Amino acid sequence: MSQQSTYEKRGVSSSKEDVHNAIKNIDKGIFPNAFCKIMPDPFMDSEKHCYVMHADGAGTKSALAYLYWKETGDISIWKGVVQDSIVMNLDDLLCIGAINVPLLLSATIGRNKHLIPAEVIAEIINGTEEFLEKMRKLGIEIKSTGGETADLGDLVRTITIDNTLSCRMSRGKVIDIEIQPGNLIVGLSSSGTATYENEYNSGMGSNGLTNSRHDIFCNEYMQKYPETFDPNTPKDVIYCGVHRVDSPVPSEYCQNDPDALSKNVGKLVLSPTRTYAPIIKQILNKVNVDMLDGIIHCSGGGQTKVMKFVDNVHIIKDNLFPLPPLFQMIQKESETPWEDMYKVFNMGHRMEIYVKNQKAATEIIEISEKFNVKAQIIGIVKSAKQKKLTIKSQYGEFNYE
Repeated sequence: MSQQSTYEKRGVSSSKEDVHNAIKNIDKGIFPNAFCKIMPDPFMDSEKHCYVMHADGAGTKSALAYLYWKETGDISIWKGVVQDSIVMNLDDLLCIGAINVPLLLSATIGRNKHLIPAEVIAEIINGTEEFLEKMRKLGIEIKSTGGETADLGDLVRTITIDNTLSCRMSRGKVIDIEIQPGNLIVGLSSSGTATYENEYNSGMGSNGLTNSRHDIFCNEYMQKYPETFDPNTPKDVIYCGVHRVDSPVPSEYCQNDPDALSKNVGKLVLSPTRTYAPIIKQILNKVNVDMLDGIIHCSGGGQTKVMKFVDNVHIIKDNLFPLPPLFQMIQKESETPWEDMYKVFNMGHRMEIYVKNQKAATEIIEISEKFNVKAQIIGIVKSAKQKKLTIKSQYGEFNYE
């Protein structure tokens, strides 16, 4: 069975073709090539300011969190899913430079009250406030405005955790994407333990969870937790793996990263999405921003995300980070083609910065490594008649157009 047919059977898409086709004729805002849609200032009608409102969530990672909580009784796992939902918004906004401004967060939770009790909701709400306070201590001015918690048992199988983040900022501070030939690409690692993290991070974001959880975890869960998947999904693609959520991480994947052994398999997949906010804040404060031609959050689309923002250039990524254990495990146990792995997962770095010269690249690397987040030049940009991405790794060379 091909990987594409597996995606289709599970009802997911790595590239969201339907969504992109639906919005292709929608107004793209005042910075059409920016990473997020940017609108004119609606409050003061200032031509010097703009407004951004961005929505995202934890996706199907919440279904795995539910399974983990039911199996282990560890209610703290929900705080990680809260972080996922917030960071998927926050780190998108980093890409337009929205970091030295006040940020306002609004949460939307839809739950099946029969399955998600009050103590889980309390953990989610308290986890939100704890994460925001942690960010504020790191210099990220972000506050909660409240939100909506709705009991939607007829619509939601377990729970959805979504957030909207908004801000007003100076148009002169916006980082537009103008990637051009000669740019160096600096990648910031997604795995390890940053100075502002309490434990090892596997590098998992909030993309590819539908496939990874079904490919890794055992079929026992299909019978025990039918609420964690769409009943229209064919049974041959539901929980096809060999692991329980509390299984130890196989050492064969951890030879170059033994810290991953500190997790069980469930927590490895559920590692909270790392935010790069403290790092990007220092970069924008200390590096000449005229040297930055774009910041890309490698979320939906994985390492091919940049292709949505370029034209007439050839992106070459030929010096990637060693592949973290989690992605090794996903690939081997799902038999996903390597070409597809790079389209779905970040594969070791979830933030990349396109810079004009070596000096800027060196400054960024030094700042990132002060936070114990590895950084390196992972590629270059060349001119081309049409856009193209080439990934060269130990697993092969892959081209995307």
